[in-house]
Amino acid sequence: MFRFFENLVDPFVAYKESDTPPTRLWPFMLEYSKPFYRVFFWAGLISVIVAAVEVGLIYYMGRVVDLLTGPPAEVWKTHGTELILMALFVLLLRPMLHVVDVLLLNNTILPNFGTLIRWRAHKHVLRQSVGWFENDFAGRIANRIMQTPPAAGEAVFQVFDAISFSLAYLIGAAVLLMAADPRLLLPLLVWFVLYGLLVRWTVARVGPASQAASDARSAVTGRVVDSYTNIHSVKMFAHDAQELDYAREAIEETRRTFQIEMRIFTIMDAVLVTLNGLLIVGVVGWAIALWMQGSASVGVVAAATALTLRLNAMTGWIMWALTSFFRQLGVVAEGMQTIAQPIDLLDVPGAKPLQLSNGQIDIRDLSHHYGRKTGGLDHISLTIQPGEKIGLIGRSGAGKSTLVKLLLRFYDIEQGAILIDDQNIAQVTQDSLRSHIGMVQQDSALLHRSVRDNILYGRPDASEAQMIAAAKQAEAHEFILDLQDPQGRTGYDAHVGERGVKLSGGQRQRVTLARVILKDAPILLLDEATSALDSEVEASIQETLYGMMLGKTVIAIAHRLSTIAQMDRILVMDDGRIVEQGGHAELLSHGGLYAQFWARQSGGFLNPEAAE
Repeated sequence: MFRFFENLVDPFVAYKESDTPPTRLWPFMLEYSKPFYRVFFWAGLISVIVAAVEVGLIYYMGRVVDLLTGPPAEVWKTHGTELILMALFVLLLRPMLHVVDVLLLNNTILPNFGTLIRWRAHKHVLRQSVGWFENDFAGRIANRIMQTPPAAGEAVFQVFDAISFSLAYLIGAAVLLMAADPRLLLPLLVWFVLYGLLVRWTVARVGPASQAASDARSAVTGRVVDSYTNIHSVKMFAHDAQELDYAREAIEETRRTFQIEMRIFTIMDAVLVTLNGLLIVGVVGWAIALWMQGSASVGVVAAATALTLRLNAMTGWIMWALTSFFRQLGVVAEGMQTIAQPIDLLDVPGAKPLQLSNGQIDIRDLSHHYGRKTGGLDHISLTIQPGEKIGLIGRSGAGKSTLVKLLLRFYDIEQGAILIDDQNIAQVTQDSLRSHIGMVQQDSALLHRSVRDNILYGRPDASEAQMIAAAKQAEAHEFILDLQDPQGRTGYDAHVGERGVKLSGGQRQRVTLARVILKDAPILLLDEATSALDSEVEASIQETLYGMMLGKTVIAIAHRLSTIAQMDRILVMDDGRIVEQGGHAELLSHGGLYAQFWARQSGGFLNPEAAE
């Protein structure tokens, strides 16, 4: 039974992805709700039926009171069958209705609706560009991915568990009182108007207050995760106190926004108790007055009393359900600021996979300043022949990394074009472009998974033997066999910690090299590939690097000039332009910027701030 209801909706069902998801709340909720429309219909219908049954029971209790005014034997003779059938209904059919209602809410909607939103939101966010991620805290993005789905699920739950039920119950109560005596409807209507005004006042304030509190919680998460992610810097500079102050500011803002939210609920509760007192006195008092005039039976008084006491108990629950509904919608609205942002870097319509035959790279009048007037690249033109090895040097900020990022199409080019084998990279699919490029970065961060998973990230379908061969080529196999994590996993099964923190810088770099070796892409980018290696290890791995380069088109960025001295051509960049190019000996003979760098280096390492 559970499995049937749990599988009524597949949260991972195929859907048409949108590059521009709805940015308004209700269209956003409706878009994600499409697979649940049929379930929502039945959940709403059964919720109304359950409410009608509850009102009907109160009505029937009043009837029972009236029946009991007669002789017991006569009552049983005349109404015994009716009472038995009603008892069977209460014992059998009513629980069945209630169970189906709960199963739809608890086992179909709640687990699957949140899962669907989390899956699709994560899928959407993963499609965002590198630049998009660089403009926000990873912790805040993750927090919104985590808190938006349960908030949306809770909002939907309240619609069917409380809102539809309570509306049906109030309508049923009005019908019951009007059937008993139309005059009993008057105090209920007065109370309902006042209750509606209180709901309106509360909802108008809870939504913004909840969103402000949710924003504040996300800010705390972002700051705390930022501190934890950079814990080495925090400890190295002995800035625990500074980080505490930084977090305390956000935590205090969270407390302040939560206090504002709670004040609203306190005022709501105080007014609600007063209104409920008016409801009880108005309806029950009027029913008693009608009974004293002979216009109402004892059963009517009993039913009116039971109904108002039930409403009195329900109103707090309804109010909390409504405020919870709008509070959760506030959380969803806050989360939408992240998960409903349009994709900012798209494949062009009809983009085809890159067809790489030789690996020639043509850079034509390339300029990119990240939307600013300065920095980045300025009118770069360059042709890299198939299989040519290019060394790229220059001061920090000269534009080296920008060129590599544009080649990977992490950003859309502002001016000019990059062609690979005569195909404009802006016209091919991003995945196919990057699948043909292997890159070893200066920051050799690893996934918090096993060493095996990290190496196989380069080529998931590789065999165990191919993976181990890549590790051996990267001089990583021996130290991997000695690894053991706190859970007792060893060797290639050992987990490396967040961003590979459990490994040394050199070990991380060698695992990264193994991953790129396994990928075996025809174009190779090396961004300070040996920066984390000491001189002895670097010397031993130079042969590996040159082996990786065989038959590939290579661009290698380096401050340590010894790593690129043997390149086919060396490009010297300064202020976003290529100012020198040629072989190592040729550039030295020119006595230009490269010669100055070489003269100033210590052990072959370039001072990136060296003056001309």
